[in-house]
Amino acid sequence: MLGFGVVIPVLPVYVRGFGVGYVEVGAVVSAFAVMRLVVAPVVGRIVDRFGERLVLSTGIGIVAVSSGLVGVATSYPQLLILRGLGGIGSAMFSVAAMTLILGVTSATQRGRAVGFWQGGFLIGGMAGPALGGLLTTISLTAPFFFYAATLAVAGTVGLLLLRGRTEGEETAGGDTGGFRAVLRDRRFQVASVANLASGWAAMGVRSTLVPVLVVEVLHEEPAWTGIAFAISAVVQTIALGPAGRFVDSVGRRPAIVWSFLLGGAALMAIPFVTELWMLVALLVVYAVAAAFIGTAPSALMSDAAGGRRGTPVAVFQASADVGAIVGPLAAGALLDAFSYPAAFGSAAVLMLAASLFAATLPRPSRTPHPQG
Repeated sequence: MLGFGVVIPVLPVYVRGFGVGYVEVGAVVSAFAVMRLVVAPVVGRIVDRFGERLVLSTGIGIVAVSSGLVGVATSYPQLLILRGLGGIGSAMFSVAAMTLILGVTSATQRGRAVGFWQGGFLIGGMAGPALGGLLTTISLTAPFFFYAATLAVAGTVGLLLLRGRTEGEETAGGDTGGFRAVLRDRRFQVASVANLASGWAAMGVRSTLVPVLVVEVLHEEPAWTGIAFAISAVVQTIALGPAGRFVDSVGRRPAIVWSFLLGGAALMAIPFVTELWMLVALLVVYAVAAAFIGTAPSALMSDAAGGRRGTPVAVFQASADVGAIVGPLAAGALLDAFSYPAAFGSAAVLMLAASLFAATLPRPSRTPHPQG
């Protein structure tokens, strides 16, 4: 995530250097997410067939090579293809990594394990843009080579530390009778709906509309968006530990119900702020909710899937990708046609729906404690 954070702020400027318009810039940015979504179900079956170690290292390798080649691309079509290939590799890595993490942890550890993993993503995401700014003083291509190098290190670590692990090993939780049985499981359904709402809220509304609101409504400098997001990310990182313990000890159901209600309420209030400090306060509230939003659905999905199985993880992650791709388009259309409250309300409605759906889970969905 450190390397990804380095590249993202630079990519639009780099693409513009090829003499293309903003639509073409958006296409390059979107190609990564679109290809992740397209190949996710196939990747799940590949993980089930070949195991996490091979798929994880191959996926990282694809992203590393494609990112390095972006830095030496000579035409716009090359950029588009290379970013699409990067999305394929990203899907392979992320599905394999999540499958491995959820598979090697017991039901009483999954919330904390996912929280710890997401903490790495948040820290890398916070540090990346700042480091990317420094690298651009060397050249616009330096961040892409840095990204490739960080991925090469990560891939090597994965190959070395996962050596000797049995591929396809099942852990406590066992087999659940096939993916069709998982699809019929209410826990998996709730987790997937929650992940869709999360992707829509985080990417479709928060990341897309808050920067515009800061400039056009609050009339503040764009730099304040980065500061507000940085404060929010720090709060979310701190909250991940308590959130993981809550998810493991109290239960997935209450964590989803209350965090999605809180997060939806915070988002719905944002378009009505009149001062910057109000926006920061609401983003902090959303960050606390996001710590639970990022851990509880993953743990619930793993409870339903059981064992180390890639297909449920791939479909679960794809639901968030759908929200991240459709959300910005829908929120932007609502803003153009109606208002900020309508655009933010689209995310709030989805989060309320996820909360209500989670409330239909039986109360015994609380994580069982080990016997003895």
